[in-house]
Amino acid sequence: MYGEERVKAFGIDAFGTAPGLREEVLPEPAEGQARIRIAACGLNFADLLMIDGKYQERPDPPLTLGMEPVGWIDKLGPDTAGPPPGTRVAVYANSGGLAEYGCFPVARCVPLPDNMPFNDAAAFQITYGTSHVALDHKARLQPGETLLVLGAAGGVGLTAVEIGKRMGARVIACARGAGKLSAAKEAGADHLIDSDTDDLRDAVNALGGADVVYDPVGGDQFDAAFRATRPDGRIVAIGFASGTVPKIPANHLLVKNISVLGLYWGGYLKFRPEILTDSLSTLFSWYADGGLRPHVSHTFPLEKAGDALATLRERKSTGKVVVRVVEDE
Repeated sequence: MYGEERVKAFGIDAFGTAPGLREEVLPEPAEGQARIRIAACGLNFADLLMIDGKYQERPDPPLTLGMEPVGWIDKLGPDTAGPPPGTRVAVYANSGGLAEYGCFPVARCVPLPDNMPFNDAAAFQITYGTSHVALDHKARLQPGETLLVLGAAGGVGLTAVEIGKRMGARVIACARGAGKLSAAKEAGADHLIDSDTDDLRDAVNALGGADVVYDPVGGDQFDAAFRATRPDGRIVAIGFASGTVPKIPANHLLVKNISVLGLYWGGYLKFRPEILTDSLSTLFSWYADGGLRPHVSHTFPLEKAGDALATLRERKSTGKVVVRVVEDE
């Protein structure tokens, strides 16, 4: 029978176990869902946290990893209206993207611009969406302000540099080593700081301080950036790739009138999904106009998804790591 067809998927059997490739029954979409024939899936630091059960969302294992699948709508669930089969879409998924097929809420299926290849689409939603919501909705970044981007060569960092420049900011990029700084420069950074050799606080203060700090790193870099933030500045905490959650001196917040803002992009799906859909609509229009250029540094086939995760874990990538499920567009 059709429902007994087997498909490949990459995931974990239990939290804390090594992920691997396995076979699953071809899923059938329920009401309100679309089945996607997956072409590619972008990886995120959150996928690594998901393996160990440390991500804020904890679907019960066994589970298929992958939050950012793109592909073609293959089938709609019963009594479900949505884009017709064959439509190229991106989906924000908490899990399930590292597979040949997956079923996801049809409301999360966003049609792709005609000129957007799947590699770009798989590198787009979370990274660009996070940076745009952080800088526009949260920080209210204004033209002429100075934006400091930490982890500026990472998946979200590069998009923050690119979007910050498009919004009219002067951008200071902080990253590790000449190669990663070169990627930030290509994305539009005006000033570069090497976190391996430069004193972050002194370097930013020498440039006049920061109005807005975009921080996916945490740890010591947060502390240094906090001290280089101008009065009435805003710091957006995106994540803690350093492994250390900073402790914020509230008395300094008062003295300098600094705002520290938290952002969990996917969390808006639960209470204000229009924030994400409006943001993505803007971003896709910018892409269609040639205004955004997703940076994919590594691609791997589904069978090598473990190597793709290792590349992310070992910080060997600049920009995005993408797993290809279908090699041809």
